[in-house]
Amino acid sequence: MAEGSAADKVTFELVSPERLLASEEVDMVVAPGADGDFGVLPEHSLLMSLLRPGVIEIYEGDRVAQRIFVGGGFAEVNERGCTVLAEEALPVGEIDVAEAEKRIKFAEDDLASVEDDVTKAKLERDIVIAEAMIEAAKAGGAH
Repeated sequence: MAEGSAADKVTFELVSPERLLASEEVDMVVAPGADGDFGVLPEHSLLMSLLRPGVIEIYEGDRVAQRIFVGGGFAEVNERGCTVLAEEALPVGEIDVAEAEKRIKFAEDDLASVEDDVTKAKLERDIVIAEAMIEAAKAGGAH
């Protein structure tokens, strides 16, 4: 089998506030879009999407080479490739389930005493993200 050309690959970049998590040529990316998962292959049509908390899967050939949890964000697919700007992101293997469970407990405890809607919304979002982290970690261990 001949090696694929750059046109057979998708340029993928994943940026979080803390660091650049990925910048590589890949065969496919599957991202957790706000309206459902979507896959990006070479020459994908233009797309912008909000992301929900979930896992981005990076494919090499027909296998998942890397799984990265994102706590939400934004994805843009253009002629150069796929760029994800994530609110928070980390490789699924680095998720600490005990820390995510603490995050849920602290948010739930704070939620009971908060009255302002903006803070309530932030705490509720923290719970959703932490629950998605736990789900991703458990699914990641099944592979």
